[in-house]
Amino acid sequence: MSAKVGQKAPDFTMSTTEDIETLEHVVKLEDYEGKWLVLFFYPLDFTFVCPTEIKGFNSKLSQFKKIGAEILGVSTDSVYSHRAWIRASKEEGGLGDLNYPLASDITKQVSRDYGVLIEEKGVSLRGLFIIDPEGVIRYQIVSDLNVGRSVDEILRVLKAFQTGGLCPIDWQPGEKTL
Repeated sequence: MSAKVGQKAPDFTMSTTEDIETLEHVVKLEDYEGKWLVLFFYPLDFTFVCPTEIKGFNSKLSQFKKIGAEILGVSTDSVYSHRAWIRASKEEGGLGDLNYPLASDITKQVSRDYGVLIEEKGVSLRGLFIIDPEGVIRYQIVSDLNVGRSVDEILRVLKAFQTGGLCPIDWQPGEKTL
């Protein structure tokens, strides 16, 4: 199965850092029913570009929540690695507190289902999917490992989809749709 725009998002079940102490929280796609979901994949914990994106989503989380959207970050690392990265000091490359969960795709099945797994490396490309409240993929971008995504652009695109209208190039929230 490979994720495609306009189709139902592939189901998933993954452990997350939602409960950072016990790491017993499990998330499923159905948990986001009735909400918009920004599901993003990143290659690995303790790397260089990934924390810039993860922290970027964290800094804009209130703006996503304000428009009824949730954020879920995913890599093929374990939840134990995620927790260690969150708790590591800044000098050790730690993330610090996050207000949204990181999920573990340790089996690599979710990355495979969404078409972002680099099989020979066992890591995911930088894939991002906007899933609507009915579980349909409305937007996806997939890029190579070394260039981070723009959180502001993802927020703009999400708001454009929420208008339900036709949004021309460079449309900005508050502008008329076609």
